[in-house]
Amino acid sequence: MKAKTTDKIATTILYIIAAIIVIILAFLLLYILVGGLPHVTWQFLTTPSKTFGIGGGIANQLWNSFYLLILTLLISFPISLGAGIYLSEYANQKSALTNIVRTAIEILSSLPSIVVGLFGMILFVQELKIGYSVIAGALALTVFNLPLMTRNVEQSLHSVEQIQREGGLALGLSRWETVIHVVIPEAIPGIVTGIILSAGRVFGEAAALIYTAGSSSIMPLNWSNWNFLSNNSPIGLFRTAESLAVHIWAINSETPLPDGSAISAGAGAVLIIFVLVFNFGARFIGNAIHKKLTSAE
Repeated sequence: MKAKTTDKIATTILYIIAAIIVIILAFLLLYILVGGLPHVTWQFLTTPSKTFGIGGGIANQLWNSFYLLILTLLISFPISLGAGIYLSEYANQKSALTNIVRTAIEILSSLPSIVVGLFGMILFVQELKIGYSVIAGALALTVFNLPLMTRNVEQSLHSVEQIQREGGLALGLSRWETVIHVVIPEAIPGIVTGIILSAGRVFGEAAALIYTAGSSSIMPLNWSNWNFLSNNSPIGLFRTAESLAVHIWAINSETPLPDGSAISAGAGAVLIIFVLVFNFGARFIGNAIHKKLTSAE
């Protein structure tokens, strides 16, 4: 009887803790969305920001955030995929080298993003003379994103049953061919889910970009110019690129805009919406791919 009472008390406490977490998250989301959504209009989303004056939008910052995200994933995914395959399929789990790699990943994942930003500023902006630019920001975000994506790939590959590998080898496939044609396709749902979740984390990052991509976009973008080397091209790699998250920080700390609070609230709501889309989209797409590959109902 005492054991049952203790179990009920413990279960109730856990439910209360879970409810508190949900309530805090719901309050945070509602507070940002209710305060920001009234300021979000089509004009707000498609109008460039203004250094001074009323009526600026977030068009360039929104584009910069997506552009930085795409470049970061293009750089970090191949590295993470290779590292994850090595750790899951080839590494001796008890060797010193594997322990060093895992320790490095854990240390990188625990570094504050502002430290990653300072590292990016010293290495990419100053030492390599890249300057405050899109490519410097993408490289810093790559350092920030690598641990999460590497662990996701490794865990997704680990989740594949050993019998799948043995079946591939029994059919005459080499170890590498088994990984490419058997293990990775089976792990695709988990890998895709991890990519989209990490995309949400990268999209909302600010501290690492303040010191690498810059906190202002002085040069207006010329949407007819698609030269990677141009400073006013939307796809220019060496221009400054203020992201949406950095724009929110800049409005509240540097830029004296008459309607700064409204722009900040609207930009915050847009940022939250996209992060939610990334998170819910990850689950939906991952489940859809899993059903398609396994024919599950």
